[in-house]
Amino acid sequence: MKGLDKRVATLEAALDGLSDGMTVLAGGFGLCGIPENLIAGIQRRGVRDLTVVSNNCGIDDFGLGVLLEHRQIRKMIASYVGENARFEQQLLSGELEVELTPQGTLAEKIRAGGAGIPAFFTATGYGTLVAEGKETRRFGDRHYVLEPAIQGDFAIIKGWKADWYGNVIYRHTAQNFNPLMATAGKITVVEVDEIVPPGTLDPTQIHTPGIYVHRLIQCACEKRIEKRTLQTGGRHAHA
Repeated sequence: MKGLDKRVATLEAALDGLSDGMTVLAGGFGLCGIPENLIAGIQRRGVRDLTVVSNNCGIDDFGLGVLLEHRQIRKMIASYVGENARFEQQLLSGELEVELTPQGTLAEKIRAGGAGIPAFFTATGYGTLVAEGKETRRFGDRHYVLEPAIQGDFAIIKGWKADWYGNVIYRHTAQNFNPLMATAGKITVVEVDEIVPPGTLDPTQIHTPGIYVHRLIQCACEKRIEKRTLQTGGRHAHA
């Protein structure tokens, strides 16, 4: 079943077709569960004027922060500025267009995009700047805001393990935005720690079926810790 084999050998092949002005959905939360190699591949590709959809923008020198550093992002759709000082600076200077979205609303906008639902009503944001310029409607005793769904030209995803056919398992909190975004990209590219032969994975443990995945690449990850906290005065330390 050669046609079902989603594996590619290089980041260049994984990102083939990505060009200036596209919308990229980037999975992860902070530095947790981010497709760090695919992000680095986008930086090396040199594409510009991107609209990037992600919970936040990493940190100054890692994750999506490297795309900010090289001025490759025109617009950021996120729920949180995070620990990225460059993100904050470009936002305040007007260099970077930012659409801040409540986190649950952002997740639902992506889920709806993957399900083919063009828009939905939510009570979140009514009466705030979030609702400016949007249709509102009353249902029962509450007011709701109409929010459009989000789809991307590319979705870049971080998985833990996958088979050749693109069936993906995520590890722990990497299940944050990754499964939603995998369904909402016209081209979905997944980087994983390990690729195994078909039939190896327990079908009941699959989080993203291979029908959503177009390309699959195995990469070693650095997996940085965004903020390390050590306990003092005791025997135990944690990060």
